[in-house]
Amino acid sequence: MTRKQKKTLYRILTAFVLFVAALLVPTIPHYPLLTLELFGGKPIVLGNLLLFLIPYLVIGWDVLWKAVRNIMHGQVFDENFLMCVATIGALIIGEFPEAVAVMLFYQVGELFQSVAVSRSRQSISALMDIRPDYANVERNGQLVQVDPDEVAVDDVIVVKAGERVPLDGVVLEGTSALDTAALTGESLPRDVSAGDEVISGCVNLSGLLHVRVTKPFGQSTVARILDLVENSSEKKAQAEHFITKFARYYTPIVVFAALALAVIPSLMDGQWGTWVPRALNFLVVSCPCALVISIPLSFFGGIGGASKQGILVKGSNYLEALAQAGIVVFDKTGTLTQGRFSVIAVHPENIAEQELLELAALAEQVSSHPISRSIVTAWGGVPDQSRASEVEEIAGHGVRAVIDGREVLAGNQKLMDRENIHVTSGHNHPGTIIHVAVDCQYAGHLVIADQPKPTSAQALRELKAAGVRQTVMLTGDAQGAAQAAAEQLGLDQFFAQLLPADKVERVEALLREKDPKEKLVFVGDGINDAPVLSRADIGVAMGALGSDAAIEAADIVLMDDDLLKLPVAVRIARKTLSIVRQNVVFALGVKLLVLVLSAVGLANMWAAVFADVGVSVLAILNASRMLKAK
Repeated sequence: MTRKQKKTLYRILTAFVLFVAALLVPTIPHYPLLTLELFGGKPIVLGNLLLFLIPYLVIGWDVLWKAVRNIMHGQVFDENFLMCVATIGALIIGEFPEAVAVMLFYQVGELFQSVAVSRSRQSISALMDIRPDYANVERNGQLVQVDPDEVAVDDVIVVKAGERVPLDGVVLEGTSALDTAALTGESLPRDVSAGDEVISGCVNLSGLLHVRVTKPFGQSTVARILDLVENSSEKKAQAEHFITKFARYYTPIVVFAALALAVIPSLMDGQWGTWVPRALNFLVVSCPCALVISIPLSFFGGIGGASKQGILVKGSNYLEALAQAGIVVFDKTGTLTQGRFSVIAVHPENIAEQELLELAALAEQVSSHPISRSIVTAWGGVPDQSRASEVEEIAGHGVRAVIDGREVLAGNQKLMDRENIHVTSGHNHPGTIIHVAVDCQYAGHLVIADQPKPTSAQALRELKAAGVRQTVMLTGDAQGAAQAAAEQLGLDQFFAQLLPADKVERVEALLREKDPKEKLVFVGDGINDAPVLSRADIGVAMGALGSDAAIEAADIVLMDDDLLKLPVAVRIARKTLSIVRQNVVFALGVKLLVLVLSAVGLANMWAAVFADVGVSVLAILNASRMLKAK
């Protein structure tokens, strides 16, 4: 507990002891000068009143003060006002124990709420720990600790073992392993060495790193993430807006209803002692604490539970929308697939397989194209540039080179047609085909493709299990490659050879076709897909570790490349919304029942206390289940 919560607990315990002592003291006799009777209720013995007034003021002075202060600021109808009217009214009609008990249990409920909110903040607080306290900068031959805000772009900082990386940058010297758990939720360290990018918020586990800063602190990954989390509460779900409006109108209505219940029947039959206590019970029951507390707490718990899994949700409105996900649309490259080309098949013609791969690698070694790099990687050797001469890149076709005195062509079908080389292979593989010819004779071809991520197929199955009706893939790849990926992963539908504008049009068509009650989710890398991310009902950025564009464009950010986080996010969202609905039905149902019973005299002040504090505690307990989301 915080110091403030502990002080409240001590007050509750002190008031409880004084309350029990007042109950155990024998009833003081009724002396005429020390006895009052109002509204036909119990006689008010001033000595007994004093005994119970002490614990009442100990436990309720702050509630009384808040009510007075709010009234002075024009905020009359709130829970403090209801508690004050109900308990002061109970004292006036001689129901001393009930008055103290209502205030005591109300404060117990408030403490319980405060502790529950603190617990729900712990997962967010854990994320807040990624904020760096300082950066080590070398000045005049010595390391000086400075505020991260003072470090400029291109400055070199030193990150020692055990320290947190304060700013985004590129490693200049050193090797180490970085703990990214606070950002991604993953416990597996990430190895880095010279030339690798590092992002702020990670912990350096082992070696000494010299890092050249690439972004000022205000634009760093850690600053953007902290800003997202801190501002997520500003974007409220529809359920939260409903409860806010509900409480605004509900509270004054029940106050005037209680006033009418006390006055109108009493004027008709003169039974003030009957109707005033009923009206006070009515007021205690009517306090909307359970709804006002538990619903925001449920969403806050859901956002906190998601952050522990490495899922950043920009607001409870997006969590609520994700719970209604019916169609999930994926970008292909970098989302469902690894985004890295690799050679998946080698088909030689009258030549050894390794020789074919070697000739292609030697021809492609001068090119920086991803396909060329994948061929060199697949060969596995270190290209000897002296073996290749007269290298010529032919735009849109491929490469021509002289290798060991032989002319080698490596490129697409257009290059073969241009050189009048007959392609004899009948192999048909989805992917990019690189044909190779040696001295105008066809030597075979390589198949290069982007491989699916290991978890993509499982993630799609889990989305289906979580209730997603349809999965769709949009890609600019050729029809054959897209079809092969869709079949391999188990997608319901795919659209190939799309330009960025075509993707937006396709998403708009899916939006028109979907059920009005369901939401469309688009999952992309957040860089090339920003227009589609913003057009979908919910945009989810994949592989967003350190990506500014992803954090800006998406509504939900998955902090690493693991697509399995998406079904986790859907399950958390649906569980959150389920708990919200449970609390609304339970709180309104119990309150309505006890309100009716209070109005007809079948519920006393203790039943009213349960309908207020008891329902609030149960609703908070139910909302706190989100903190244990797996």
